[in-house]
Amino acid sequence: MIQIAIDGPSGAGKSTVAKALAARLGIIYVDTGALYRTVGYYVRQKETDPKDPVAVEALLPEIRVDLSYRNGTQTVSLNGEDLGDRIRTPEMSMYASAVSAIPAVRAFLLDTQRDIAKRHSVIMDGRDIGTVILPEADVKIFLTASDECRAQRRCEELCAKGIATTYEEVLRDMQERDRADSTRAVAPAIAAPDAIPFDNSWMTPEECVERIAAIVAEKTAGKSLH
Repeated sequence: MIQIAIDGPSGAGKSTVAKALAARLGIIYVDTGALYRTVGYYVRQKETDPKDPVAVEALLPEIRVDLSYRNGTQTVSLNGEDLGDRIRTPEMSMYASAVSAIPAVRAFLLDTQRDIAKRHSVIMDGRDIGTVILPEADVKIFLTASDECRAQRRCEELCAKGIATTYEEVLRDMQERDRADSTRAVAPAIAAPDAIPFDNSWMTPEECVERIAAIVAEKTAGKSLH
């Protein structure tokens, strides 16, 4: 089995690359950001301050996050309910960033992520996959792009889903989340020392996937996927 970790800031294209590679290799894709967004969603529903570690930790026993796979696509449910795109809004991005800085939340989701990687070949994307979740991953990529490029991508993605927003709002929220994620005390969003830096600014998704697929093929040559 193999483990592939793709880290990087919001809007760098991590999910697009990870999903395409998972489909190409026939392995499981784990969207770790969706797990934190789901916890953030519940915290928002309970009108709790996502930056209050005591209050958020008190809610964790009420939360059941389940992963399922349909035709190779990950579905995340909260207490039995599939939240769909409700966890993909800019507001939920900020909630995810806030709750992910809480040690109890990270511990709550850590076992879920590692258990999947023990049983299957996986590709995971997030902000601390190569540093914390899968420190022994066979391939570690730190994917980046310019702020402007990332904001444009995310704005187009949200608008395509019918979520009203503006480029300026997305850019502001993205830069705020970058600062929060990279400076937090617990598992900051930084590249692992052995991660391969990859800037895909203004590349097409296909170009990015092709180049990273070549890196993965080189790093995992001779290893079985199953």
